[in-house]
Amino acid sequence: QVQLVESGGGLVQAGGSLRLSCAASGRIFSDYAMGWFRQAPGNEREFVATIAWSGSSTDYADSVKGRFTISRDNAKNTVYLQMNGLKPEDSAVYSCAAARSGGRSRFSYQYNYWGQGTQVTVSS
Repeated sequence: QVQLVESGGGLVQAGGSLRLSCAASGRIFSDYAMGWFRQAPGNEREFVATIAWSGSSTDYADSVKGRFTISRDNAKNTVYLQMNGLKPEDSAVYSCAAARSGGRSRFSYQYNYWGQGTQVTVSS
């Protein structure tokens, strides 16, 4: 079992930055690939970013590429999402997820554990 707790969300103006954190406990964190997903009201959950167990491989949704950066610190059992150049359309509940497979993935069904999410609101 892996427990995930997100933090760092909030209200920010367009063009601003936020850094989300996801702290993991339970199983060996470094064995898991990690991902960030988001869901806005009335929308389906969508992929944002993913990072492999080693941190050596990452992938991003086209909508955030060049603005968001995913990273991890396996010694701290934490994955981060640095979000720069935020836009109103980035507003959503952001959730982190862990995948036993270890390899990065865009697909939510490949993730085994999910956090509760943190709200990000970007004002125009």
